[in-house]
Amino acid sequence: MNGILVCNHFLNTDKFTKLNEHLVNSAKLCDISLNVMTNSEVICSKSLKADFILFWDKDVNLARLLEKKGFRVFNSAKSIELCDDKAKTYIELLGKVKQPETLFAPKSFFKSDYKEFLDFAIQKLSLPVVFKECFGSFGEQVYLCENETEIESHISQRPFLLQKFVETSKGHDCRIEVIGKKAVCKMVRVNENDFRANITNGGTAVCEEMTKYERETVERCAEILGLDFCGVDILTDGSVCEVNSNAHILNLYNATGIDCGKLIFEYIKKELAK
Repeated sequence: MNGILVCNHFLNTDKFTKLNEHLVNSAKLCDISLNVMTNSEVICSKSLKADFILFWDKDVNLARLLEKKGFRVFNSAKSIELCDDKAKTYIELLGKVKQPETLFAPKSFFKSDYKEFLDFAIQKLSLPVVFKECFGSFGEQVYLCENETEIESHISQRPFLLQKFVETSKGHDCRIEVIGKKAVCKMVRVNENDFRANITNGGTAVCEEMTKYERETVERCAEILGLDFCGVDILTDGSVCEVNSNAHILNLYNATGIDCGKLIFEYIKKELAK
């Protein structure tokens, strides 16, 4: 069996190279030959041949194009799109799983005065408040703001949302990987120097057994968002903070010893055999 791993052309640091190598090696364990291609290489390719596409990127238009050409893409373009936009994730999960109270800013086509929205949001969510750009990864473009001036300093022409700060979860959360709608492993992340628990931002992680509530919650998220696999972040109050369509599984492997890559390829083989 042959597959193509699609990664981003512009994310070429050692962190991503190691992840790609790990996925190639995990594929070999399942008798799969995995060819690594960037989204740019795929776009510029005259012809592509593969039994499936493992889409480890957020280039939604390319994922959708590959689906139109008849390729089976894991995860689907629709699921990647729902996870890539934090506002869309929130809306899709609203009323179905617990989430921090969230308000997303009104759409603007140019630099705008958000004072009315900010006054309303601060009154409703209180301070400090978490500012998030709708598109971002690794805890980037996420800030804890103590006042309106700080919020304004982070506003650009990119869409953003404001989220109620869960004080008890400051620098603490857990990441649970779901594969084939089943939760497979959990790591607890702690960062004593930042309100964001992300390992990229200096956090550390340890393996921990998941609770029944956590298992049911993350599996529900995967089902709602139509994901083949994902990493779900849960805060200490049990609320879902984020759902990642292409979570960095090396951190999970280092913390838990579980090779999520191998489990993903086993799942793909079962799906293609149906």
